[in-house]
Amino acid sequence: MSAILSADDLNDFISPGVACIKPVETLPLQKPEAIQNPYEVTTEDKLLAQDHAPAQISLTDCLACSGCVTSAEAVLVSLQSHSEVLNTLDSYPSIPIGHDAGRQVQDQENGASEGKIFVASVSPQVRASIAATYGVSEAKAGWMIDQLLGGPSGLASGGTHGNAFTWILDTNAMREACLVLGADEAAESLSSSLLNTSQASPSAPKKPILTSACPGWICYAEKTHPHVLPHLSGLKSPQALTGTLLKSILSQRLNIRPDQIWHLAVMPCFDKKLEASREELTDIYWRPFSPQEPTPPVRDVDCVITAREILMLADTRGISFPALPQEPIHTPPFPDPFLDAFLFPHRDHPRKRRRKNQEPAAGPSGGYLHHVLQTQLASSPGSKLHTIRGRNADVVEYSITRPLSHRKGAKNHDEDKAEAGAQGEENGEGNVEENVEEEEEETLFRAARYYGFRNIQNLVRKLKPPRPRRLPGSRLPPPPPPRGSKNPPHPTKEIGKNAAAVPVAVAGNGVLGGGIGDYTYIEVMACPGGCTNGGGQIKVDDIGIGQRQVREGMMSQKEWLGVVDEAYYSMVDDDGSSPSSSSSSSFVGSPLRQQQQQQQQQQLDGDEDVVMMADEGVDQEFKDEGGMVNGIDVMRVREMLRYWTQSTGIGLEKLCYTTFREVKSDVGKGAEQDRIVEKLAGKIGGGW
Repeated sequence: MSAILSADDLNDFISPGVACIKPVETLPLQKPEAIQNPYEVTTEDKLLAQDHAPAQISLTDCLACSGCVTSAEAVLVSLQSHSEVLNTLDSYPSIPIGHDAGRQVQDQENGASEGKIFVASVSPQVRASIAATYGVSEAKAGWMIDQLLGGPSGLASGGTHGNAFTWILDTNAMREACLVLGADEAAESLSSSLLNTSQASPSAPKKPILTSACPGWICYAEKTHPHVLPHLSGLKSPQALTGTLLKSILSQRLNIRPDQIWHLAVMPCFDKKLEASREELTDIYWRPFSPQEPTPPVRDVDCVITAREILMLADTRGISFPALPQEPIHTPPFPDPFLDAFLFPHRDHPRKRRRKNQEPAAGPSGGYLHHVLQTQLASSPGSKLHTIRGRNADVVEYSITRPLSHRKGAKNHDEDKAEAGAQGEENGEGNVEENVEEEEEETLFRAARYYGFRNIQNLVRKLKPPRPRRLPGSRLPPPPPPRGSKNPPHPTKEIGKNAAAVPVAVAGNGVLGGGIGDYTYIEVMACPGGCTNGGGQIKVDDIGIGQRQVREGMMSQKEWLGVVDEAYYSMVDDDGSSPSSSSSSSFVGSPLRQQQQQQQQQQLDGDEDVVMMADEGVDQEFKDEGGMVNGIDVMRVREMLRYWTQSTGIGLEKLCYTTFREVKSDVGKGAEQDRIVEKLAGKIGGGW
C-alpha cells in the first residue's frame, strides 16, 4: 500500500469487503517428508515451522472480486505507483527519436536494443491541484509537470539511463473526441426513441445513457448493480482513448511493438489504476489478429499515478518540485504530422500549446453532459435550456424545450411577435411583450447530473426494474407521455420575471417532471464535487499545503476544493500568468464557488433567470457539416477520427469503444449452502 494513503482518505466508502477471493492454488505444496504422522502426539515446540510463500495480489485480481465495493479499491495494491515509474525508467534504455528514426527503429528490429519509448498524458484536474498547491496558474503548473517528466532538470537528471518522457500530452485533446462521440451517442438514442424503432445498433446503450468515464462508478455498477450495465455508454474514457491512439499510431509509424511504448497517465483518481488494468483496454481488442506472431496482451495505459504521487516522484529523485522551471519544454515532432497538429496545437507558440479548460457551466469532470446539451441546443433553433438543482449541489437536472411555433411547417415565431406588436401599437399599449400570449412548448430533451455515491445509490434504485406483479387485478402505473407532446400537468414555478414556467419536483419523479426513464443522458461521477475532488488529488492537510500562506486557521476541505475549482476554471494569458481572480489571490472561500452557490440558491428562490436561449440562426445540418459547438471544432475532431481509422485500418468501434460485464463472486454462494437453504425452506412449507 502506498505510504500516502490511509483509511481516512476513503470518504466515499460504501461497505466493508466480506472476503478476498484471490485463488491460492499456486501456493507450493508441502513436501512429503515434512508431513507428520497424524496419530503421533508431540509438543508444540517440536513442530516444524512452515515457510509459505507470501501471497500476492494485483489490480487485475481486484477486478475479478466483488468483496470490496469502495470507489477507491485501488488502495489495496501498490502495483502502479511512482516506484514503478522509476523502476521502468531505470530498467530500459530509451529509444531516441530524431531525424534518423528509421535507422534507429531498424536497429531495434535487429535486436541491437530492447528499449522503450516513454510517453505521458496529464489530466487538467491534476494541473489544477498542483496550481492551487503552489499558487501558480494552471498553465504554469502544467509546465512544471512537463519539466519533471521530460525536462533536463527533471527525471532525466538522474537514474541509470537518464531517461525522460519523449512526449507529454494533454488529455483535453482526446477528451474533445469523447465529447463529440458522446453527443452522437445521445442523438442516436434520442432518434431511436422518437421513432419507436429498434433500428439502433445492438451494442448501443439503452435510454437513459449513463456516462462511463468514471472507473469508480463502473466498478460499483459491475459488482453490485448489473441491471444498469445496458445503460452505460460504450465510449472509452479520455485516458483509455489516449492510450489506444499512442499505441496504435506510434507502433505503426515507428515500426515497433506496442509493448515498446510505455504510457504513463497522471490522473486525479486512484480508480484510474483499476481502469488501466482492465482486460478490455488492451491491444488484443483493437489490433488485427496475427496467428503467425501471437503476443500477450499489452495494456493501452501501462501505469497511472496521481497528483500526490507526482510530488512523491520528484521527492524520491531528490528534485524540488516548486523549484522546477515554470517554462514549456521542447519536444520532438510527433511522427505523424496530421496528429501532431491535433495533439500539439500552436507548436510554434509553446505558451499557447494547451487547450483551455471548459467554462464553469460544464463542471469539473470533462463536460460530457454540457457538450451534449449544447449540441442539442445548436440543433434546435429557438430552444431553451432549463436548469434546476436537485436535493443537493451534486444533483442537477436539465430540460430543453421549444415553442410549438418553431416546428417545421408551423407559423413563424417572428411573424407572431410582429403581429402582436402591431396590434399593441394600435391599442396604444407600451409593453408589446406582455401582449404576446405565452406559447405552448414541447420538451425535446431531458438530462441530469449525479455526483457522489449517495446520489448514485438513489439513481440506480430508480433504474432498477420493477418486480413483476403477481396479484390479479393489480394496477400498473400509467405510461409516460411521448416525446414531443405538451408538458404534463405537473406543478410549476416561475424562474425569473420573463422565464418560462418550469415543473418543480414531484414525488417519485425527476425534478423537471417525468420519471427517470424520460432522461436521455445522465452524467455520473463517483466523487462528490466531481473529478477535481478525486482521491488522488492533493488534500488540504497533505504535506506541502503548509508551504502556502494560508490565513489564520486551517481551511476546510470544502474550501480547499473551491480553490482547486477556481484554478481549473481560470483563464490564462499568453504568458501563462493567471488573472487577478486566480487561486493565488484568495485561499479561504473561493469567490467562484461562492458565486455558483449564490446562483443556485437564487434559482431555487425564483430570483434568477436560468433559461438559456439557443441561437436562432444555427444551421439545422450543423452536425453533418461540422462547426464550433461548446468551443470545440466538431469538423476537425471528425477529420481526426476518420484519419485515425484510415491510417490504422481499424474500425472506430474497436478504437473508441469498450464493453462492460457483470462481476460475480462465489463467496458464500456454494452449492452445499443452497441445498441446506432449500431443505430448510421445504421443512417450513416453502416448497421451492
